[in-house]
Amino acid sequence: MNPIIMSVLYGFSGFLMKISDDEYDKNNNKVTSSILGAFTGLTCGFLASHDTSSAYIFIGILISTLISLKIDGIHHITSLIFFVLTCISFGVGDLNLFVLTLCITSGFIDEIGNDNKCIYKKSKFFKVFFDYRFSMKITIFLLSVLGIINILYGFSIDYIGFLAPETIIYFLIFEIFYDLGGRTSKIKSLL
Repeated sequence: MNPIIMSVLYGFSGFLMKISDDEYDKNNNKVTSSILGAFTGLTCGFLASHDTSSAYIFIGILISTLISLKIDGIHHITSLIFFVLTCISFGVGDLNLFVLTLCITSGFIDEIGNDNKCIYKKSKFFKVFFDYRFSMKITIFLLSVLGIINILYGFSIDYIGFLAPETIIYFLIFEIFYDLGGRTSKIKSLL
């Protein structure tokens, strides 16, 4: 898929995901959050169906939120349904179980640490680490670097796949727009 389209879709999905969460959590607006959740699911599902590295990220996020019991609103359920239907409609390529497990585990660590007051009290480092969900970022970064090394030097490890090198850039775009979505919600609540 075209890198510009990938970048736009990653930004769009991150922004919508955060706005959907905030509409539900802060404004108790179930209709708007569900509509935004549907678009989030479509966008993430489309990316996962058309790019294997994206599939690792978005399936990892989905499963980690499921097992951490963070799917707690109609907007999440709507997003889940649209994500799964989109992935079924377009299909998802073969995924390496080890890489998928790394993405799920890092996402789970981020979900458990995020908003955990006990961890926040212990260290400012952990507050920043989990507020900005660095566990998955580090995992995606390392798998992308290994992807670069694989392309340049033919380095590989049996039964372990790597991510496409540009994946870290797309994921950072997702995260930046997720953060912008949160800032937009804060500005909206002040008005």
